[in-house]
Amino acid sequence: MSQNDPIMESRPGPAGWLPVWIKAVTQPNEQTFINISEHPDATSKTAFIWIFIAGTVTTLVSGLIQALLLAVGVVPQTYPGMEQFPGGGADMMPFVAGSSLVSTICAAPIAGVLSVIFFAIGVAIIQWIAKMFGGAGTFDKLAYAIAAISVPVSLVSMVLTPLNIVPYLNICTGLLSFGIAIYALYLQVLAVKAVNRFGWGAAIGSVFIPSLVIIFVCGCLVIGGLMLMGPAIGEVFSEINQSLQNAP
Repeated sequence: MSQNDPIMESRPGPAGWLPVWIKAVTQPNEQTFINISEHPDATSKTAFIWIFIAGTVTTLVSGLIQALLLAVGVVPQTYPGMEQFPGGGADMMPFVAGSSLVSTICAAPIAGVLSVIFFAIGVAIIQWIAKMFGGAGTFDKLAYAIAAISVPVSLVSMVLTPLNIVPYLNICTGLLSFGIAIYALYLQVLAVKAVNRFGWGAAIGSVFIPSLVIIFVCGCLVIGGLMLMGPAIGEVFSEINQSLQNAP
């Protein structure tokens, strides 16, 4: 960034956060993320606060909407065992909704903490690989830039998710959610490229290699588990086949 490029005005708290989030998702260019990562508040601490708030609020709002829908009987089919109760379990819905509400309130902060942990691990892996490609960025700057993308995307997804239960409308919301996910992925690659000052190939590799490694490891674990369980599974099928042959 040249000396003539202005650094965004630093305002404390949410008053200064919102402009950063809006800038990150509405101005998709490399200079945007250079300016964001050079912001005086570009620290991992701020990024973690954002992710914690987003994870907590998303869980809380989604749970509240689910509890409301249960209370009014919009989605009783979510609990198939309710048909065993008189009236299809309609009298139990307020209790179920209340339990769901309490569970959501208790789980929301835990979801926020878990979001921060997984976010920190993900950013650390991406920046580690970026360093291997010769990247000049730091964990703090990359965490701040990616958090500025992740938070508004999470909040928009929070609004779209409840609409997925509405027939026909869920087709539109599903396509919109897919488009948003692709756009967010592009912004993340752009942020990695800008923060580390290298090319598109290195940026794409930094973002996608961790996912490919995770998929590969999970695949190996699944295959290994199936190989270990192979004899037991074969024995079960052999017993079933023998039972069928002995049946009158």
